Amino acid sequence: MAALKRHCHLVGIDVSTTPIRNTFTYPAGPEREKEIAHVKRWLDVAADLGSPRFASSRATRRRGSRKRRPEELRRVHRGLRRPRGPPRVFLALENHHGVVAGPDGLLEIVKAVESDWFGINLDTGNFQSADPYADLARCVPYAVTVQVKVEIQPKGGPKQEADLPRLVRMLKDAGYRGHVTLEYEAAEAPLTAVPRYLDRLRALL
Repeated sequence: MAALKRHCHLVGIDVSTTPIRNTFTYPAGPEREKEIAHVKRWLDVAADLGSPRFASSRATRRRGSRKRRPEELRRVHRGLRRPRGPPRVFLALENHHGVVAGPDGLLEIVKAVESDWFGINLDTGNFQSADPYADLARCVPYAVTVQVKVEIQPKGGPKQEADLPRLVRMLKDAGYRGHVTLEYEAAEAPLTAVPRYLDRLRALL
């Protein structure tokens, strides 16, 4: 980790976020304890790298039926509230699959944890609702890091190019001042598309 941190510094790269996959929807038992230990270890890694944020991208994978959703939500925020010593990095929960596929479950967890060091790793392409932009607007005030995708997909419809000016305006209106990362997953060749999208994002920001 020290060698990686040194290399990043010398080439002028900020380690803005340290992502990890984990599952906190397991009931109490060995599987759950293993997941919590995994997260604690990577919190230390993020701190050693000098990363200000640790993003838990799959902390709430859905296991079972809709009837289990309230209990899964409780398990997630109980896990996130486990003691982890003095804060060293932000812990961020991504809007992804399962109980955080929509804004309601995501915001319920964030508000239940009640920590100044916990927030949302907001991915602009992950909500697939009737109005993804409205869902994103609800979550922006709780974002501690943002991943911008160049496509968005309303429920029942095809993928479409994201309205980058609208997304950036949303961030600015909410007073967001943190890192904005381009996460590129579209079909066009990345070596062609990524520089163009980066130029657009930089101009808008």
